[in-house]
Amino acid sequence: MAIHFISLHHASIMVADTATSLAFYHGVLGLKQIERPNLGFPGAWLQVGSQQVHLLELESPDPKTGRPEHGGRDRHFALTVVSLAPVLESLNRNGIRYSLSKSGRQALFCRDPDGNAVEIIEQP
Repeated sequence: MAIHFISLHHASIMVADTATSLAFYHGVLGLKQIERPNLGFPGAWLQVGSQQVHLLELESPDPKTGRPEHGGRDRHFALTVVSLAPVLESLNRNGIRYSLSKSGRQALFCRDPDGNAVEIIEQP
Protein backbone atom coordinates (compact mmCIF):
# COMPACT_ATOMS: atom_id res chain seq x y z
CA MET A 1 0.00 0.00 0.00
CA ALA A 2 1.35 3.45 -0.98
CA ILE A 3 1.73 6.23 1.57
CA HIS A 4 -0.65 9.09 0.76
CA PHE A 5 0.47 12.42 2.21
CA ILE A 6 -2.17 15.10 2.63
CA SER A 7 -0.24 18.29 3.36
CA LEU A 8 2.64 19.83 5.26
CA HIS A 9 1.50 20.38 8.86
CA HIS A 10 4.27 22.67 10.10
CA ALA A 11 7.83 23.84 9.69
CA SER A 12 9.96 24.38 12.81
CA ILE A 13 12.78 26.89 12.97
CA MET A 14 15.27 27.69 15.69
CA VAL A 15 15.23 31.21 17.12
CA ALA A 16 17.42 32.94 19.71
CA ASP A 17 14.63 35.03 21.24
CA THR A 18 10.92 34.32 20.84
CA ALA A 19 9.84 37.94 21.40
CA THR A 20 12.24 39.23 18.72
CA SER A 21 11.04 36.55 16.29
CA LEU A 22 7.39 37.34 17.02
CA ALA A 23 8.08 41.00 16.24
CA PHE A 24 9.12 39.81 12.76
CA TYR A 25 6.68 36.98 12.05
CA HIS A 26 3.64 38.54 13.73
CA GLY A 27 4.50 42.25 13.66
CA VAL A 28 6.04 42.54 10.18
CA LEU A 29 4.54 39.57 8.29
CA GLY A 30 1.23 39.48 10.16
CA LEU A 31 1.12 35.76 10.99
CA LYS A 32 -1.37 34.90 13.74
CA GLN A 33 0.05 33.48 16.98
CA ILE A 34 -1.88 30.46 18.27
CA GLU A 35 -1.87 28.49 21.50
CA ARG A 36 1.16 26.30 22.12
CA PRO A 37 1.51 23.54 24.69
CA ASN A 38 4.21 23.80 27.36
CA LEU A 39 7.13 21.95 25.82
CA GLY A 40 9.65 22.82 28.52
CA PHE A 41 11.36 25.54 26.48
CA PRO A 42 10.22 28.92 25.09
CA GLY A 43 8.74 29.30 21.64
CA ALA A 44 5.60 30.17 19.73
CA TRP A 45 3.30 28.66 17.12
CA LEU A 46 1.99 30.67 14.20
CA GLN A 47 -0.94 29.81 11.94
CA VAL A 48 -0.50 30.05 8.15
CA GLY A 49 -3.75 28.96 6.49
CA SER A 50 -4.19 25.35 7.61
CA GLN A 51 -0.44 24.94 8.28
CA GLN A 52 1.82 26.29 11.01
CA VAL A 53 5.29 27.68 11.64
CA HIS A 54 6.77 26.68 14.99
CA LEU A 55 9.38 28.96 16.57
CA LEU A 56 11.68 26.97 18.86
CA GLU A 57 13.83 29.01 21.23
CA LEU A 58 16.69 26.54 21.28
CA GLU A 59 20.35 26.79 20.36
CA SER A 60 20.68 26.51 16.61
CA PRO A 61 23.38 24.35 15.07
CA ASP A 62 23.29 26.57 11.96
CA PRO A 63 25.70 29.49 11.55
CA LYS A 64 24.29 33.01 11.18
CA THR A 65 27.21 34.11 9.02
CA GLY A 66 28.55 32.67 5.80
CA ARG A 67 25.06 31.94 4.49
CA PRO A 68 24.22 32.59 0.81
CA GLU A 69 23.15 36.19 0.23
CA HIS A 70 20.07 35.03 -1.71
CA GLY A 71 17.75 32.97 0.51
CA GLY A 72 16.67 30.84 -2.46
CA ARG A 73 20.07 29.20 -2.35
CA ASP A 74 19.80 28.31 1.33
CA ARG A 75 17.47 26.21 3.49
CA HIS A 76 14.15 28.02 3.59
CA PHE A 77 10.42 27.60 3.85
CA ALA A 78 7.88 29.25 1.56
CA LEU A 79 4.61 31.02 2.28
CA THR A 80 2.01 32.04 -0.31
CA VAL A 81 0.14 35.34 -0.32
CA VAL A 82 -2.64 36.78 -2.45
CA SER A 83 -0.48 39.81 -3.31
CA LEU A 84 3.18 40.67 -2.75
CA ALA A 85 2.43 44.41 -2.61
CA PRO A 86 1.53 44.57 1.12
CA VAL A 87 4.49 42.31 1.95
CA LEU A 88 6.87 44.61 0.10
CA GLU A 89 5.33 47.63 1.82
CA SER A 90 5.76 46.07 5.29
CA LEU A 91 9.32 44.87 4.64
CA ASN A 92 10.33 48.30 3.30
CA ARG A 93 8.60 50.15 6.17
CA ASN A 94 10.44 47.95 8.69
CA GLY A 95 13.83 48.10 6.98
CA ILE A 96 13.91 44.35 6.22
CA ARG A 97 16.24 43.45 3.33
CA TYR A 98 14.93 41.09 0.67
CA SER A 99 15.76 39.88 -2.82
CA LEU A 100 13.35 39.07 -5.61
CA SER A 101 13.17 35.55 -6.97
CA LYS A 102 15.87 34.92 -9.57
CA SER A 103 13.44 32.67 -11.49
CA GLY A 104 11.24 35.59 -12.51
CA ARG A 105 8.32 34.34 -10.42
CA GLN A 106 6.38 36.84 -8.31
CA ALA A 107 8.30 35.88 -5.18
CA LEU A 108 10.86 37.26 -2.76
CA PHE A 109 13.26 36.00 -0.13
CA CYS A 110 14.05 37.62 3.20
CA ARG A 111 15.65 36.54 6.45
CA ASP A 112 14.26 36.62 9.95
CA PRO A 113 16.28 38.06 12.87
CA ASP A 114 18.10 34.70 13.23
CA GLY A 115 19.09 34.46 9.57
CA ASN A 116 16.44 31.86 8.65
CA ALA A 117 15.44 32.31 5.00
CA VAL A 118 11.74 32.82 4.18
CA GLU A 119 10.32 32.75 0.67
CA ILE A 120 7.05 34.58 0.03
CA ILE A 121 5.27 33.73 -3.22
CA GLU A 122 2.37 35.57 -4.79
CA GLN A 123 -0.32 33.01 -5.58
CA PRO A 124 -0.84 32.94 -9.38
